[in-house]
Amino acid sequence: MSLLTLALGGAITGFILLGDSWFQLLMAGALGIIFTQFAFLAHEASHRQVLESGPANDRVGRILAAGVVGISYSWWMTKHTRHHANPNKVGKDPDIDFDTISFVEADAAKQRGLMALITRKQGYLFFPLLTLEGINLHYRSISTLFARGPVKGRWIELGLIAARFTVYFGAIFWVLPLGMAFAFIGVQFAVFGIYMGASFAPNHKGMPIIPADAKLDFFSKQVLTSRNISGGMWASALFGGLNYQVEHHLFPNMPRPHLAKAREIVREYSRTLDVPYTETTMLQSYGIVIQYLNRVGLAARDPFDCPMVNQFRRV
Repeated sequence: MSLLTLALGGAITGFILLGDSWFQLLMAGALGIIFTQFAFLAHEASHRQVLESGPANDRVGRILAAGVVGISYSWWMTKHTRHHANPNKVGKDPDIDFDTISFVEADAAKQRGLMALITRKQGYLFFPLLTLEGINLHYRSISTLFARGPVKGRWIELGLIAARFTVYFGAIFWVLPLGMAFAFIGVQFAVFGIYMGASFAPNHKGMPIIPADAKLDFFSKQVLTSRNISGGMWASALFGGLNYQVEHHLFPNMPRPHLAKAREIVREYSRTLDVPYTETTMLQSYGIVIQYLNRVGLAARDPFDCPMVNQFRRV
């Protein structure tokens, strides 16, 4: 926390000192990385890993998520809790619901027109599309706060997010010319989206999809659908501890420093039960994700296909 606060202070200082300069885009990129690291901390707080008491963790998580990163903590908690309960299970895991990208063939087959064209090449388009994921995360979390239905801490989060964006956008448009200000915001959102997506996607994408009617024991369900990223300490720092995804899903309250030790125990236990334990390098995981998304995307109808021609072709 202290190192991240220092990094944020350094980025703010650099922003002030640089003034009207295109080198500000470097500061924008740095902020995208720093905000993602704060999001990792909010994620750990949501799992009760930071402080001893649950309410204290929620307070810290809400401040970090809404006040620093600018996304709703309640929205994240609701979505992420459902994911942990049923990772990669159709109809249960919100992380495999359709959202521009199709993660199951049934969703890909429904796409038409331009969306079908995108879906058929979605593996190759995955990282370019992540440049928009930062905007998508902010939009979806804020829209949840304005939606009907109970939302815990709704007004606190709306106040924190409003204050955060007022100060953030106010400073940018005060210091920078209009065009440079929009470029700064675009770069920061793009880096944030790519970093967030590139950190969470390798964990489950391309791993087995659990049918809606299937029933698995807790251990098998969590291990079969999760993928670790090798690399040790550097990977843990880069991915916010998400590189130990198998252990994180088995022990969601376990703090990041202990996951490496738990890995050895879980690997051995998995061998004993003959449950496949998956661990790859970072680059291998991205290759698997891209190949998987392209394979799913083949289910999308070619937007240039003629239905009448296809009908006679089948006959």
